[in-house]
Amino acid sequence: MLEMDKFRRSLQFTLPHEGGYVNDPNDPGGETKWGISKRTYPDLDIGNLAPLQAANIYATDYWDACGCDALPFPFCTAVFDSAVLCGVGRTKAWMRQAKDIKSFIGFRRAFHEQGNPRYRKGWLDRVQDLQKFVEINTQ
Repeated sequence: MLEMDKFRRSLQFTLPHEGGYVNDPNDPGGETKWGISKRTYPDLDIGNLAPLQAANIYATDYWDACGCDALPFPFCTAVFDSAVLCGVGRTKAWMRQAKDIKSFIGFRRAFHEQGNPRYRKGWLDRVQDLQKFVEINTQ
């Protein structure tokens, strides 16, 4: 069962970072809206994707896939946001390797530091925002 409050709060962190509709020719995901890409969901009409459709995709394919209901808040947010941006498989590997939330975020930071220079600053800014979010919500 989806823990709606944790999911809602996590989605509120992630969605502003994902933005609205984009069709960047340099992005291998292609046409994207709220982080949902045509490459990953070729049968969806991305341009007309409704907010509820996006939330349902996030709940099933990212939140549930990573077992976020079983994680404490705000660790569930760090895992969810990482799954959305970096993929479920990679995120699960970091979860297995991480000793705590700090080391989990460290794995993600290291991944982005080695990533595409075109998007690196934005990705690292997002990790910084995530770290601040975690700090604020663990006090």
